[in-house]
Amino acid sequence: MHPFLYRKYGFMGSREDYATADFVLFGNPMDFTVSFQPGSRFGPQAIRAVSDGLEEYSFYQRRSLLDVRFFDAGDVDLPFGNTTASLERIEDVARKIHKDGKLPIAMGGEHLVTLPLVKAALAQYPRLAVFHFDAHADLREDYLGETLSHATVMRQVVNLVGGKNLYQFGIRSGTEEEYAYGRNNTHFYVDELLEPLQRVVEQWDDTPVYVTIDIDVVDPAFAPGTGTPEPGGCTAKEILQAMLVLTRLPVVGMDLVEVLPAQDSSQRTALLAAKLIREALAGLKPLQETFDNGRDL
Repeated sequence: MHPFLYRKYGFMGSREDYATADFVLFGNPMDFTVSFQPGSRFGPQAIRAVSDGLEEYSFYQRRSLLDVRFFDAGDVDLPFGNTTASLERIEDVARKIHKDGKLPIAMGGEHLVTLPLVKAALAQYPRLAVFHFDAHADLREDYLGETLSHATVMRQVVNLVGGKNLYQFGIRSGTEEEYAYGRNNTHFYVDELLEPLQRVVEQWDDTPVYVTIDIDVVDPAFAPGTGTPEPGGCTAKEILQAMLVLTRLPVVGMDLVEVLPAQDSSQRTALLAAKLIREALAGLKPLQETFDNGRDL
């Protein structure tokens, strides 16, 4: 365990032993830079709470979480309102998980938490690609003068891994400048998700992949509980199918962000997030099966 982590209750099927876990689930309860509706800091606990409403068994993959060695480490204890210190703590926790040879799966929180998670993965895997699923491009240089924002996070990621190592799926919202930047600098799939993902995965080599999913990539009819809902997205079934495709990649880290329980009395957004995490846990390969001692050769 890490001194910055605290636990209340865990995701369904979580084991009690960090040392033997292949996957480590943890939450990042931060929503300091949101531009519309706050409250995603409560997302991780909401996802855990509804997970018990699902089965441990995945019909899609014919595998139960009871056969997966994963540990829910709780949430990172963040200094409220201090964005820089919070990002540093998140990165520190993720670095330790990587160093211990385990695959981190993080829950947000706002999308800015992806930045320290990518930094931690990149420190372990220098040849890193990032797969980004989102309604929004998040490619602004700054938002209201701030370079650290949920609206700038993918531009910050480009600065880390390079534009040609960023694959963006399902994008349907952004400024004219973001659209032009994405078209010219990243793999930018406007209003497309499953079909381009399948094409990319079919041609993939052994480059390690980090996956970030903003739940607002899904249409708000299926996932209304999010901070910046954008009509016209994919269905719940399509994002679940995308997760199954992603399990064929050499994934070394993942996050699922922007679940906002206060905007969804039905809890269907948190339920979808929990199901996506279940499928990730059931389908992703432990690092030891993909890389030598969890390190990129």
